[in-house]
Amino acid sequence: MKRSQRAFLCDVTNVMAPNVALLRELGAPQSSISLLVTHFPSMAFITHAKFVKAVQEVKELGFDPSKTLFVQAIQAVLKLKKPMWESKFEIFRRWGWSEADTLLAFKKHPICMLLSEEKITKAMKFLVSRLGFSSKNIAKNPVVLNLSLEKRIIPRCSVVQILLAKDLVKNDLSLATFLLPTEKCFLEKFVIRFQDNVPQLLSVYQNKMELLDVEIQSEKVGSRKGDIYETWLKWRAVAITTKSDLRIELKVVLSN
Repeated sequence: MKRSQRAFLCDVTNVMAPNVALLRELGAPQSSISLLVTHFPSMAFITHAKFVKAVQEVKELGFDPSKTLFVQAIQAVLKLKKPMWESKFEIFRRWGWSEADTLLAFKKHPICMLLSEEKITKAMKFLVSRLGFSSKNIAKNPVVLNLSLEKRIIPRCSVVQILLAKDLVKNDLSLATFLLPTEKCFLEKFVIRFQDNVPQLLSVYQNKMELLDVEIQSEKVGSRKGDIYETWLKWRAVAITTKSDLRIELKVVLSN
């Protein structure tokens, strides 16, 4: 035990201390240093040479050492070896992101690069393929990929689709508008506010009623006039309400 304690103290002095000192030299606040030590201890105890290299890479990407994102980016760079890093770029590329889009997402939410392919794919399939949100917009708000699909994304999207169907909210809502607010804010803004219009909202949100069966159909209609495309987006929602469930059939007709 004493030998283990001596080894630990040696690591703190020879490994962690220089890493922490480097962050302080760059202007990292104590809150960021505490985050590194308490939440990412393995990163704090990594060899100083590797830590310096990761810090340099993160600085070159434009991260500000005074922000918490700087430490999160260091964690991502240290955890992802080059093949895995390239693999994440490829996963996002399949969903229409350019290299610039992926780097933008990384700068906004470094943890998005540490998400599993399964988690990324499930969220993208639901938000992009099923609900029709732009994958480019998700790149601007990558934190949504880190949210629970079952506990947060689906329940909130279900509520919003009902409100869209009844023309109670604008159809150009961004994902960040309703997925990122706290539970209290979301309930006040999108559920309680419309309880008189749609009494079933809270039940749908709490999964006490069957979640929405949302069908999205895309259909291209129209003709090309010279080199000009006339494009418009038409939303038609039909709400079917019974005592046991509430379903929305959302049809999207995209003509161009």
